[in-house]
Amino acid sequence: MPKMKDEAIQDMLTRKAVVLEHYHKKQTKQKRKKTKGFTAKQRRELRLFEIEPEQQRYAIFLPLHELWKQYIRDLCHGLKPDAQPHMIQSKLLKADLHGAIVTVTKSKCPSYVGITGIILQEFKHIFKIITKEDKLKVVPKLNNVFSLELDGFISYIYGSKFLLRASERSAKKFKLKGTIDL
Repeated sequence: MPKMKDEAIQDMLTRKAVVLEHYHKKQTKQKRKKTKGFTAKQRRELRLFEIEPEQQRYAIFLPLHELWKQYIRDLCHGLKPDAQPHMIQSKLLKADLHGAIVTVTKSKCPSYVGITGIILQEFKHIFKIITKEDKLKVVPKLNNVFSLELDGFISYIYGSKFLLRASERSAKKFKLKGTIDL
């Protein structure tokens, strides 16, 4: 009952309907804090995506290449000789390329032509490739043509049409368009 005099309380009780007032304290809901990832600046400071020089050896990443080959065989249902090349090509466009052995076949910059190695990291605009000489090369995708070879099937990737992260590329629909020669 609210704080009232006894006469006022008796007056309220003699009426037919009695309304009891309830003072409800509002409970504050505790908001859950979402765990946020690092900012780009923090990632650079922590060097999360840098590969240590002692880890930059071609032989270390050969098992990754074997895993990638098995992944592509499963994705393309065995790469049978009677398979349609454009179907395999469309699946390769959406596939993850970490671990693939690629060769730069054409480039506007002649120093990139002939670089062969395993893709270690793929970013929106570049590939980081480890060569057989244990050198880490950073090759831009723009204005380069890359070739992939798997079980006798050679596929060419135009880097200018490939300017996406691997995660974004898997959901993208690619349209068949003519390509511009370098």
